[in-house]
Amino acid sequence: MIGYYVILGLFTAVGWYVSNKLKSKFKHYSTLPNTSGLTGYEVGMAMMEHYNISGVKIVQGQGSLTDHYNPRTKTVALSPAVYQGRSIASAAVAAHEVGHVVQHATAYKFLEMRSSLVPVVQFSSKMQQYLFMAFIFGIGSGIGGSWMIMILTATFGATALFSLITLPVEFDASKRALVWLDETGITQGQEYEGAKDALWWAAMTYAAQALSALVMFLYFLMMATGRD
Repeated sequence: MIGYYVILGLFTAVGWYVSNKLKSKFKHYSTLPNTSGLTGYEVGMAMMEHYNISGVKIVQGQGSLTDHYNPRTKTVALSPAVYQGRSIASAAVAAHEVGHVVQHATAYKFLEMRSSLVPVVQFSSKMQQYLFMAFIFGIGSGIGGSWMIMILTATFGATALFSLITLPVEFDASKRALVWLDETGITQGQEYEGAKDALWWAAMTYAAQALSALVMFLYFLMMATGRD
């Protein structure tokens, strides 16, 4: 299992770098006002009105960079800085989350696939925790250990699949957001470039997660096929 911890450490470092880069970008663009003067909440509502979408709530959530759309409850939760902010960052993030709303309204296939995999990934995450505990206490040996490796391979396969499907969902939501922000003039010139830069680094967090999940899956797959 030494290889596992080496890979884990490597991608933890990569994830830390990307996450800190995103925080730095968000902090910077949060200080720059958008031309429209709209808050993130107002940007989100305007974008939904543009696409004739109703029945979706935009609420203020908690924390920082916790913005998300829940397809089951049809709720967009924006962090306070985004919900209340009138900056380039708040406009970009709010438009991105409503980009997911538009995906849902238009039955975007990758969003539907990701939503269907959520229960599987939640179950896989729990299984991984239990199996790693078993290995730590020395239970994973012999035939039983072989089965554990196979189960871990399957669970990491599910995680990798979910992460890879998430990539087009996130990139597409950002694309929809940027097109709308540009067409409506809510972000213009350098403001648009700033929104694009902020959303790019947000997408990179998902790319790092997807690469990590894929490498973990391949690692356990090699372990499973290499054991007698």
